[in-house]
Amino acid sequence: MADPFHQAARAYFLYGVIYLLGGIYLLAHGVGVRGSRAGATIEWAVLGLIILLGIPYLLRRPRRWFERWVLSRRDFARVIAVFMLVRAWKVLMVAIRPETATIATPWGTDVTFRLGAIVFFVVTIVALSFVARAAWTES
Repeated sequence: MADPFHQAARAYFLYGVIYLLGGIYLLAHGVGVRGSRAGATIEWAVLGLIILLGIPYLLRRPRRWFERWVLSRRDFARVIAVFMLVRAWKVLMVAIRPETATIATPWGTDVTFRLGAIVFFVVTIVALSFVARAAWTES
């Protein structure tokens, strides 16, 4: 059986790539907390990139310095799983909203926020299942 932390790191990385690209696209089109400022897009992209690389780095294998001074890898995975569960809940709330706006896609059609939220919800739940398995499976 493959190492569940290695699989969790991969799943989180793919989840992060999808979220980062989707978030940058939305911010570039003026959708988001900080509006359409180009600087905000760059700030969020850099923060997202740090998270995208940092979390899988810490999940992939034991880091003695991190486990000694911060959290064990299992506890870190549990914290990440809880944050992912909250994210899934928030995305689900967008998906079940009665009315949603649309946004133009790069390929020339429109997609509703509801459909986008459903896709992001599924991506989050799949990645969450890998992280939770690593967090709560006895080694």
